[in-house]
Amino acid sequence: MDTNTVLKHLNGVIPSFFKRPQVENGIIPVAGGIPFGIERVSNPEVGIGGAYGTWGQSYDNTTLLDLVAKRMGIPLSDNDKMNLSELGFLSRHHTEGLTTEEHLELEIEIGAKLLREAAQANQWKLDEVQAVLIGMSGPVSEHYVEQICERAGIPAGALKVSVHKACDGSVGGLNLALNPTLGKAGNVNVAEELFGKKVLVGGVEGLSRFTSQAHDKNALQLFGNGAGVIGVIPGQTMKFLVGKSFEAYDGEGVLAVRMDYPHSRQSLLDVSQSSQDHIRVAGLMHEPDNGESIEMAGPMGMVKLFVRTGVQVVSDVYQSYQNLMEKMGMPDKSIAVAIVHHANYKINALKGKHLNKLGINFPMPWLVSDFGNVSAASNMIAFLRQLPKLKPGDHILFDGFGAGTYYDVLAVALNAAY
Repeated sequence: MDTNTVLKHLNGVIPSFFKRPQVENGIIPVAGGIPFGIERVSNPEVGIGGAYGTWGQSYDNTTLLDLVAKRMGIPLSDNDKMNLSELGFLSRHHTEGLTTEEHLELEIEIGAKLLREAAQANQWKLDEVQAVLIGMSGPVSEHYVEQICERAGIPAGALKVSVHKACDGSVGGLNLALNPTLGKAGNVNVAEELFGKKVLVGGVEGLSRFTSQAHDKNALQLFGNGAGVIGVIPGQTMKFLVGKSFEAYDGEGVLAVRMDYPHSRQSLLDVSQSSQDHIRVAGLMHEPDNGESIEMAGPMGMVKLFVRTGVQVVSDVYQSYQNLMEKMGMPDKSIAVAIVHHANYKINALKGKHLNKLGINFPMPWLVSDFGNVSAASNMIAFLRQLPKLKPGDHILFDGFGAGTYYDVLAVALNAAY
């Protein structure tokens, strides 16, 4: 989708998320009542369902500027106001004035609701869920995944995996759940452990809370709350084909993020097991020098950070995919759609342009205009919005990337007989 088409699409044809016909709206009884909306999606043909949503007050690109001015303490200058519609975003959702305890209760309740709704979308009973993998950039609690599982009614013995790789968190979790080549000596091979089991994978991002502790004018305009969780049975409803996980440390701090999670700071990627049923995957971040939660070099910095390496990782995975299709006797089988992290539209369009120059062509739809950048939640929301159009045997490419810098790209087959 070219820029003009996107802008035309954004001009008044997308309603507020809360007004979508399939969204269940409600109030979380915290701090006088916090609005939330959740949409459940199922595709029985491919055997996959899930749920996604958001919480807080909805701000469009105009009213958002007042909120940003309030958080920064001064109005934005004209030069500092981003053209958000050109970047693919219409609105985001924020909460204001909550205490630490209120944020914790709110996000545990939201996470538990998403798990319950995602299980229901797959027609699973909660006691049938055998693993939960959740990506989070700045978790509200060190034990967040365990807390939402307990609140939702997930069995205590279910495997719980917290993935802290910034915006790459949910795709990093999906890659971990499906890709047995990611197993390392001395650690549980998560993909082998979860093969054939009922697994919930997603991202839950309370970014309004996280960015409220920052004064970065770009971050305050781009990010908002969002969450998405899908249900898969590895090897059955979603089969791993090829994939790659790649790290390239952002030494310059182009996108610096405070690590609100345990990390040894001795290696780029920590994998630890805090209990028998909980694994934590934590990525090292270049943290802001001023102690704030996030600091961005600006839109062009994001392009330089993500596009070059991102194109290379996608290209590597696509070459592996073509080689596999040749071996399987399906040389003409193509990627039906790519589900790409929605950092902003211009980043994704430029990645697509560079991939086209390499002869790599597949649809990369822009699907998350009414959320803003919701970090690890964006791939799951985008997948669920595309899910009703997918067919058994379709091959899907997931492209995740995030601050740090972390990349997870994998191709999967949906409900395929082979």
